[in-house]
Amino acid sequence: MTETISIRAPKDILDRLEEVAKATDRNRTYHIIKAIEYYIDEYADLMIALDRLSDPTDKIVSIQEIKNNLEISS
Repeated sequence: MTETISIRAPKDILDRLEEVAKATDRNRTYHIIKAIEYYIDEYADLMIALDRLSDPTDKIVSIQEIKNNLEISS
């Protein structure tokens, strides 16, 4: 099921969106939906990272430990 929304956006952004749509042979709606999906995914990742940073029981792994583990498993 889809729903319709309406937004106001600066003309320069809409012009850029139109350029991308033409260059990729996709419509503006496609790109707007992809941008929203990307934003939501990135936001979720940010929230997880912030939760982990504030959790004192979550072990912090140094870059050196990661490198060592990658070398061992290679």
